[in-house]
Amino acid sequence: MTGEFTASVPRLHTERLLLREYRREDFDAFAAHLADPVSAAHLGLADRHAAWRIFCSQAGLWLIHGAGWWAVEERETGRLVGTVGAFFREESTVMELGWNTWRTFWGQGFAHEAAAAVLHHALEIRREPKVRALIDPANESSLRLAMRLGLTYEAETEIYGKAVGIHTRERGGAIAWTLGISCQTTGAD
Repeated sequence: MTGEFTASVPRLHTERLLLREYRREDFDAFAAHLADPVSAAHLGLADRHAAWRIFCSQAGLWLIHGAGWWAVEERETGRLVGTVGAFFREESTVMELGWNTWRTFWGQGFAHEAAAAVLHHALEIRREPKVRALIDPANESSLRLAMRLGLTYEAETEIYGKAVGIHTRERGGAIAWTLGISCQTTGAD
Protein backbone atom coordinates (compact mmCIF):
# COMPACT_ATOMS: atom_id res chain seq x y z
CA MET A 1 0.00 0.00 0.00
CA THR A 2 1.35 3.39 -0.98
CA GLY A 3 -0.52 5.42 1.63
CA GLU A 4 -2.34 7.33 -1.11
CA PHE A 5 -6.04 7.95 -0.80
CA THR A 6 -8.66 9.45 -3.02
CA ALA A 7 -12.03 11.07 -2.61
CA SER A 8 -14.56 11.10 -5.36
CA VAL A 9 -16.49 14.33 -5.75
CA PRO A 10 -19.49 13.81 -8.04
CA ARG A 11 -19.91 16.42 -10.73
CA LEU A 12 -23.34 17.92 -11.10
CA HIS A 13 -24.35 19.57 -14.35
CA THR A 14 -27.22 22.01 -14.74
CA GLU A 15 -28.26 24.09 -17.72
CA ARG A 16 -25.69 26.81 -16.98
CA LEU A 17 -23.45 25.38 -14.27
CA LEU A 18 -20.88 22.71 -13.49
CA LEU A 19 -20.58 21.83 -9.81
CA ARG A 20 -17.15 20.30 -9.34
CA GLU A 21 -14.35 19.65 -6.86
CA TYR A 22 -12.39 22.54 -5.35
CA ARG A 23 -9.09 23.31 -7.08
CA ARG A 24 -6.07 25.23 -5.82
CA GLU A 25 -6.66 27.94 -8.43
CA ASP A 26 -10.15 28.56 -6.95
CA PHE A 27 -8.71 29.85 -3.69
CA ASP A 28 -8.08 33.50 -4.60
CA ALA A 29 -11.76 34.07 -5.46
CA PHE A 30 -12.83 32.14 -2.35
CA ALA A 31 -10.56 34.24 -0.11
CA ALA A 32 -11.70 37.49 -1.73
CA HIS A 33 -15.33 36.53 -1.06
CA LEU A 34 -14.64 35.96 2.64
CA ALA A 35 -12.63 39.20 2.91
CA ASP A 36 -15.41 41.32 1.39
CA PRO A 37 -17.54 42.83 4.19
CA VAL A 38 -20.64 42.91 1.96
CA SER A 39 -20.30 39.34 0.64
CA ALA A 40 -19.40 37.88 4.02
CA ALA A 41 -21.93 39.89 6.03
CA HIS A 42 -23.84 36.75 7.10
CA LEU A 43 -20.83 34.41 7.14
CA GLY A 44 -18.30 36.42 9.08
CA LEU A 45 -15.18 38.03 7.65
CA ALA A 46 -12.08 35.89 7.28
CA ASP A 47 -8.53 36.93 6.48
CA ARG A 48 -6.56 34.95 3.91
CA HIS A 49 -5.12 32.52 6.49
CA ALA A 50 -8.54 31.72 7.96
CA ALA A 51 -10.01 31.47 4.46
CA TRP A 52 -7.38 28.86 3.58
CA ARG A 53 -8.37 26.76 6.59
CA ILE A 54 -12.05 27.01 5.65
CA PHE A 55 -11.33 26.20 1.99
CA CYS A 56 -9.29 23.11 2.90
CA SER A 57 -11.81 22.02 5.53
CA GLN A 58 -14.67 22.24 3.06
CA ALA A 59 -12.71 20.27 0.47
CA GLY A 60 -11.74 17.69 3.11
CA LEU A 61 -15.32 16.96 4.11
CA TRP A 62 -15.52 14.64 1.09
CA LEU A 63 -12.94 12.37 2.78
CA ILE A 64 -14.74 12.30 6.11
CA HIS A 65 -18.38 11.97 5.05
CA GLY A 66 -18.46 11.43 1.30
CA ALA A 67 -20.28 14.77 1.13
CA GLY A 68 -19.03 18.33 1.07
CA TRP A 69 -18.72 21.49 -0.97
CA TRP A 70 -18.55 22.06 -4.71
CA ALA A 71 -17.04 24.91 -6.68
CA VAL A 72 -19.74 26.41 -8.90
CA GLU A 73 -18.46 27.12 -12.40
CA GLU A 74 -20.36 28.79 -15.21
CA ARG A 75 -20.25 26.24 -18.05
CA GLU A 76 -20.20 28.75 -20.89
CA THR A 77 -17.26 30.82 -19.59
CA GLY A 78 -15.49 28.58 -17.08
CA ARG A 79 -15.71 31.39 -14.51
CA LEU A 80 -16.08 30.42 -10.86
CA VAL A 81 -19.26 32.06 -9.56
CA GLY A 82 -19.43 30.65 -6.01
CA THR A 83 -19.66 27.52 -3.91
CA VAL A 84 -22.46 25.23 -2.80
CA GLY A 85 -22.48 22.43 -0.28
CA ALA A 86 -24.36 19.41 1.00
CA PHE A 87 -22.42 18.32 4.07
CA PHE A 88 -22.60 17.17 7.68
CA ARG A 89 -21.51 19.14 10.72
CA GLU A 90 -19.56 17.21 13.34
CA GLU A 91 -22.43 16.08 15.54
CA SER A 92 -25.31 16.25 13.06
CA THR A 93 -26.97 13.37 11.29
CA VAL A 94 -28.97 15.73 9.06
CA MET A 95 -27.31 16.85 5.84
CA GLU A 96 -26.91 20.61 5.64
CA LEU A 97 -27.13 22.75 2.53
CA GLY A 98 -25.09 25.92 2.06
CA TRP A 99 -24.59 28.33 -0.82
CA ASN A 100 -22.43 31.32 -1.62
CA THR A 101 -22.34 33.34 -4.81
CA TRP A 102 -19.53 35.81 -5.40
CA ARG A 103 -20.94 39.35 -5.28
CA THR A 104 -20.16 40.03 -8.95
CA PHE A 105 -22.66 37.29 -9.84
CA TRP A 106 -25.51 38.18 -7.46
CA GLY A 107 -28.96 38.45 -9.00
CA GLN A 108 -28.32 36.05 -11.89
CA GLY A 109 -30.02 32.97 -10.41
CA PHE A 110 -26.79 31.02 -9.93
CA ALA A 111 -27.42 30.35 -6.21
CA HIS A 112 -30.87 28.94 -6.92
CA GLU A 113 -29.67 26.78 -9.80
CA ALA A 114 -26.73 25.38 -7.83
CA ALA A 115 -28.66 24.88 -4.58
CA ALA A 116 -31.55 23.19 -6.41
CA ALA A 117 -29.11 20.76 -8.03
CA VAL A 118 -27.51 19.97 -4.68
CA LEU A 119 -30.91 19.56 -3.00
CA HIS A 120 -31.90 17.10 -5.74
CA HIS A 121 -28.60 15.25 -5.27
CA ALA A 122 -29.08 15.06 -1.49
CA LEU A 123 -32.69 13.91 -1.49
CA GLU A 124 -32.98 11.89 -4.69
CA ILE A 125 -29.49 10.51 -5.36
CA ARG A 126 -28.12 10.12 -1.83
CA ARG A 127 -31.64 9.45 -0.51
CA GLU A 128 -31.14 11.58 2.60
CA PRO A 129 -34.40 11.60 4.58
CA LYS A 130 -34.10 15.28 5.45
CA VAL A 131 -31.91 18.29 4.73
CA ARG A 132 -31.53 21.57 6.54
CA ALA A 133 -30.08 25.02 5.99
CA LEU A 134 -28.94 27.29 8.83
CA ILE A 135 -29.76 30.86 7.86
CA ASP A 136 -29.15 34.17 9.58
CA PRO A 137 -32.60 35.76 10.04
CA ALA A 138 -31.26 39.00 8.50
CA ASN A 139 -30.14 37.21 5.31
CA GLU A 140 -33.22 37.99 3.25
CA SER A 141 -31.86 36.64 -0.04
CA SER A 142 -31.01 33.24 1.49
CA LEU A 143 -34.39 33.11 3.22
CA ARG A 144 -36.11 33.73 -0.14
CA LEU A 145 -33.96 31.06 -1.77
CA ALA A 146 -34.74 28.54 0.99
CA MET A 147 -38.45 29.20 0.45
CA ARG A 148 -38.07 28.70 -3.32
CA LEU A 149 -36.34 25.39 -2.59
CA GLY A 150 -39.28 24.26 -0.47
CA LEU A 151 -37.49 24.49 2.87
CA THR A 152 -39.62 25.57 5.80
CA TYR A 153 -38.66 27.18 9.10
CA GLU A 154 -38.42 24.61 11.88
CA ALA A 155 -36.68 26.22 14.85
CA GLU A 156 -33.92 28.51 16.00
CA THR A 157 -30.46 27.39 17.03
CA GLU A 158 -27.11 28.98 17.71
CA ILE A 159 -23.95 28.60 15.68
CA TYR A 160 -20.68 30.32 16.52
CA GLY A 161 -22.52 32.39 19.14
CA LYS A 162 -25.09 33.66 16.65
CA ALA A 163 -28.82 32.84 16.44
CA VAL A 164 -29.82 31.27 13.13
CA GLY A 165 -32.98 29.67 11.80
CA ILE A 166 -33.14 26.01 10.92
CA HIS A 167 -34.97 25.52 7.61
CA THR A 168 -35.71 21.95 6.54
CA ARG A 169 -37.14 19.82 3.79
CA GLU A 170 -37.89 16.12 3.88
CA ARG A 171 -37.55 13.72 0.97
CA GLY A 172 -40.71 13.14 -1.01
CA GLY A 173 -42.21 14.20 -4.30
CA ALA A 174 -40.44 14.99 -7.52
CA ILE A 175 -37.72 17.41 -6.47
CA ALA A 176 -36.45 18.29 -9.95
CA TRP A 177 -39.97 19.00 -11.16
CA THR A 178 -40.88 21.22 -8.21
CA LEU A 179 -37.60 23.11 -8.50
CA GLY A 180 -37.77 23.47 -12.26
CA ILE A 181 -34.25 22.15 -12.82
CA SER A 182 -32.55 19.69 -15.03
CA CYS A 183 -29.62 18.07 -13.26
CA GLN A 184 -27.21 15.36 -14.33
CA THR A 185 -24.78 13.67 -11.96
CA THR A 186 -21.50 12.20 -13.15
CA GLY A 187 -18.52 10.79 -11.35
CA ALA A 188 -15.42 12.90 -10.93
CA ASP A 189 -13.71 13.19 -14.28
